[in-house]
Amino acid sequence: MFAFCTEPDTLGTFQWFACYFTTGVHMNLYISLGTVLLLLAITAPVSLAFGFAGAMASRSSFLPLSLLGKAYTSMVRGVPDIVFFLFFIIALDQALEWTKHQIVCPDWTEPIRQGANFLVCPQAKIPLGNAPQAWHEAYNFGLAVFTFAIVFGAFAANVLYGAMRAVPRAQMETAEAYGMTQRQSFWRILVPQMWIYALPGLSNLWMILIKATPLLFILGIEDIVYWARELGSSKSAKFFDYPHGDWRLWYFIGLLIFYLTFTRLSEIVLERITKRLSHGQAIAGGSS
Repeated sequence: MFAFCTEPDTLGTFQWFACYFTTGVHMNLYISLGTVLLLLAITAPVSLAFGFAGAMASRSSFLPLSLLGKAYTSMVRGVPDIVFFLFFIIALDQALEWTKHQIVCPDWTEPIRQGANFLVCPQAKIPLGNAPQAWHEAYNFGLAVFTFAIVFGAFAANVLYGAMRAVPRAQMETAEAYGMTQRQSFWRILVPQMWIYALPGLSNLWMILIKATPLLFILGIEDIVYWARELGSSKSAKFFDYPHGDWRLWYFIGLLIFYLTFTRLSEIVLERITKRLSHGQAIAGGSS
């Protein structure tokens, strides 16, 4: 807040907007923007790790592991994202609290499931009821990252599985002819070459992940869409220092510009990565 913001009624247009966009409530919007970017930065590699594990499990010669990998990719991909987010996050939270309840409150006699209510002892709450607000926000954020990773990891697993199968079998046979073990062939031949086949699909997943960030509000996190709606709604001079009409259209236009800019920057980066990976490799259309 600037020093000249003490009397909003006396401000000129530029000063009024300078004060308006630096209020404490607007800081929540800027923090939520950082939260979205942090979610993307963490979720992308974690989802890729889940996907790689799922793809390796699906192509495993050990039947139970192969069935587990294929069941993971099929089940998660077959459930609408919003349904999975609504169900899984509640089930995961209750599973964690139930497990902690069995450890810290073994003498508890009341039923945990009481109709629609799920009641554990106060010591089993995660986080504890008297924990700082930051812990509650960090816990919700951690659940969000894990849930996003599970969902998008299943799609990534399907992409990576197809990419592994797209690498010409002759490459693996040549590696085996040179005396490489299956493990060496996998890490030295298959994995380096599969990325050029996987990148188009992974690029699409990255774009979808960007568009899915408004689902954070379902998980109890106040994201940029939530704050845009709140800040853009009508503010009365009776209750607010900076009253205005319904500005939600302008806030959502700002969000539109942000998402379009971010996706365009992503496309530029992904194009450069594609060119780098395809350099010197033989692809379906001929040598690159």
